[in-house]
Amino acid sequence: MTTWSPAEIAHLEMWITAAVGVGAAIEDLLRRTISNWFCLAALAGGAVCQCLANGWTGLGWAALGATAGFAVFLVFYLLGGMGGGDVKLMSGFGALLGVSRLWKFAFWTALTGGILAAVVLGIAAIRARSRSEKTTGKTPVAIPYAPAIVLGVWLTLLSSQ
Repeated sequence: MTTWSPAEIAHLEMWITAAVGVGAAIEDLLRRTISNWFCLAALAGGAVCQCLANGWTGLGWAALGATAGFAVFLVFYLLGGMGGGDVKLMSGFGALLGVSRLWKFAFWTALTGGILAAVVLGIAAIRARSRSEKTTGKTPVAIPYAPAIVLGVWLTLLSSQ
């Protein structure tokens, strides 16, 4: 198996992230769900990129990245802050980025997710104040997290070059 140059792999990673990420983000925004095939496409793309970079040992690196990505974000799922599709998408992109870039990916995703959450909650608060009726209970605001995940991957890839 021929290895690719780092520039060629970075280019392929961006295309995979664009194809999978944009689709998953749009679906999450419109339907509030992420199909498993997006997660599997990210996982398969990660395995391909890792193999192109490292030969057949890349399969192990992809599996390790996927497992680490899943494990790190499983905590947020168990605490109710993330959906299962979000965790699986993080796992797929963990395979793409590998363990070496996982913490950078987690940082950028958390940062963009926090900004997204602040904007959504701010808009919800403004809308609640502008309503004439008063509500006794607060309705939780669900935030689609796939856009933050995709931005986290892109920022990680851009900062790695």
